[in-house]
Amino acid sequence: MFTAQGPTFRELAVQALSSVEHGYDLLAPKFDHTPFRTPRPVLTSVARALHDLGPFGSGLDLCCGTGAGTEVLRQVCGERITGVDISAGMLAVARATARARTADPARPAHADGEAAAAAGPREEWVRADARALPFGPVFDLAVSFGAFGHFLPRERPGLFAQVHSVLRPGGRFVFPIVAPSPPGSVAYWALLAFDAAMRVRNALWHPPFVMYYRPFRLTEVRAELVRAGFRVELSALAELGRRPDGSPRCRLVMATRSV
Repeated sequence: MFTAQGPTFRELAVQALSSVEHGYDLLAPKFDHTPFRTPRPVLTSVARALHDLGPFGSGLDLCCGTGAGTEVLRQVCGERITGVDISAGMLAVARATARARTADPARPAHADGEAAAAAGPREEWVRADARALPFGPVFDLAVSFGAFGHFLPRERPGLFAQVHSVLRPGGRFVFPIVAPSPPGSVAYWALLAFDAAMRVRNALWHPPFVMYYRPFRLTEVRAELVRAGFRVELSALAELGRRPDGSPRCRLVMATRSV
């Protein structure tokens, strides 16, 4: 939900007419007061699932934004966590939030299920394009939350190959994926209208702002991950509920680098 501290309609309009990078630079100071930030229940559910798979040494938050995903990594990684984003503005907010958390002496040692701050992993923030990651195979875990709509379908194979290249053998690439809305539902038509509006915007205005939600389909994504060299497993995030047909509303994709 938008709050009183969130962006105004005019600010959102200016962002929407900018590039992805500059648009998020503009939105960054108020991003955490918008519905675009990954909801707390999703972060909590993924963290619980990763606890059963870990612990891990080093973790990467791909397209980290203001650092919501690093909250998950902080709970399951013992050595180092790295947030990567193309927006300098989003990274600045992430750094400031991390500094404020570390400097707060009143913060409980295990707030939100986190490990004690004094024993927590080293944190770093890197400005980079996810399609050209500046790392070798140094990570045991990579996560990403809500960022895949910013990549066109033709870009996904290269993106997944980049993630594969920065994971150690046996490393995992993990992200939640929401079940598609039933055809004819309000959510279905809302997403269809949003994607159509973005296509019209990008046909009429430059630079483009890539943000499409409907093309990220589990069947296609799973096949692309396998072609990139991952072994793929799925797990239902039961805490997030089920659809009327009994299928989970949200699944966790767990892609493991085998070699």
